[in-house]
Parts: sequence; structure tokens; C-alpha cells
Amino acid sequence: MRRISSRENPYYKALHKLCHSGRERRKSGRVLLDGMHLIEAYGAHYGNPDEILVSESGAARPEIASYLQGRATTAVSSVTCLADALFGDLAVVDAPSGIMALVGQPAAARGVADDVDTVLLDGVQDPGNVGSILRSAAAAGFSQVLLSVDCAQAWSPKTLRAAMGAHFQLAVHERCDLAAFLAAYRGQSVAAVPAASTGLYAADLGQPLAWVFGSEGLGVRPLVSAATQRQVRIPMPGDSESLNVAAAAAICLFETVRRRLGASPSPLSTGVA
Repeated sequence: MRRISSRENPYYKALHKLCHSGRERRKSGRVLLDGMHLIEAYGAHYGNPDEILVSESGAARPEIASYLQGRATTAVSSVTCLADALFGDLAVVDAPSGIMALVGQPAAARGVADDVDTVLLDGVQDPGNVGSILRSAAAAGFSQVLLSVDCAQAWSPKTLRAAMGAHFQLAVHERCDLAAFLAAYRGQSVAAVPAASTGLYAADLGQPLAWVFGSEGLGVRPLVSAATQRQVRIPMPGDSESLNVAAAAAICLFETVRRRLGASPSPLSTGVA
């Protein structure tokens, strides 16, 4: 186990740049996974990470110590121990997990498919929202997610942490032309639009299905919305004007699940269009 205690260490500088620079992540094709849950989720799909990073205090925690001991009998490449202050500068939360993994960014197993359940994100810029939507998409059984050019990076540390391993269950495609995808899509496409005349619970949701969710401030852009076959709104009897995009996506995705499970129609599906 090598140890690093200086911010001037060249390897540490490279790690810091990777953690805080989206451009560097795209250039190198490598990402940092923060916390045991993400590392184990990655391992379940792809095997051992390239490198394990631990903080001095983290290495003494029972869960991390047990993991490191288990790695000693496998083909994990190396372990680097960082001074707590240095590790804290890489962490995405105030209470660092104590362990990270350095891995190559997993590539989607195939190109963009035009006939599977898909979530499209149009300009969603908060990494926490992007991660939460990925998590909901995976839980709802959707198989691919397309992000527009101006979305938050799918593989940033904050997005990864919010998604809690969902990345490894999905085909994630970044920097996509959403309107072009929708024009070629062979299923039904639906945009969540607050001003739509049709309510979610009264809408026909076909299969396969592409859901489109827009940015926190502007929503789905007109060009993208116009490329969908249907626009729906979430009925909100209360005084709130809108929902957080991650909450709206979860509602729409799990209404899709409810329909496919053959649940009884919602009481709101009558009289609310």
C-alpha cells in the first residue's frame, strides 16, 4: 500500500484534477467511485476496480478493512492510502466515506437503441437531479438514458453518488441529439410538460416508451417537445406551481410501472385531463 501525504505529489494532483474536472474525465475516460456501495455495485457488474483509494482513518474502519483484506487475495491492482485532509479534498460530501475506487468509465454495451424503454434528459443541469433520475429509471426497469449536450455530466462524482449504482444497470449515452433520436424512435414518446392539456393519469402510455424530462428552469425545449408524440402534465391539486424534475420523473416512471403491472385505474384518471 503506497501512502501519499503531500498535495504536491504528482499522482495526487492527477486524482484531484480528475475529481474536479469534467474535461479531464472525458479526456482520460476514468472516473472516481466514492463509497463502498458504489464500489460493490461496480464490482458486481465489472469485477475489480483499477485502484482503491482509502483515507488513513477510513482504512481502520471495519467494513473497509474487511474489503481490503478480501482484495488481498484477488487481482485488484493497487491500494493507495491518502492523508485524511487530502482524501477530504476529493470527497463529494462533508463526511467522507473513507474509500474510493478509480475505474475506467464503462461504455454502453451497444449503441443507442430505438426500440427500448428510454429516459431522455433535456438540459437537466443539477448532478443530484440527474443521478436521482438515473436511479428511478433503473428501478422502474428502463434500459437506457440519453442526455443532451448541456446536461450535467453523468459520470461526475456527485451524479454517481446520487444514482447509487444505477449507472451500472443502464446504457447511459451523453451529448445526444434528442430530437433526432425521437424522430427515429419506434415506440411511443411522451414529454412531461406542465402546461399540457392531458393529465398523466388519463394518458395512454404505450410500450416501448420514451419519457422526456426537461431542465429545472425551462422544462423541455419546444424543439424536443414537438418531436414527441404526446405531452402530459402531472395533476397538482395543491398550490405548488411545479415539482422538482427528479420527483416529477419518479412519478411518471412509476405510473408507467403501475400500468404495466395491471393495477386498478387511479381515481384521478377520471375527470382530470
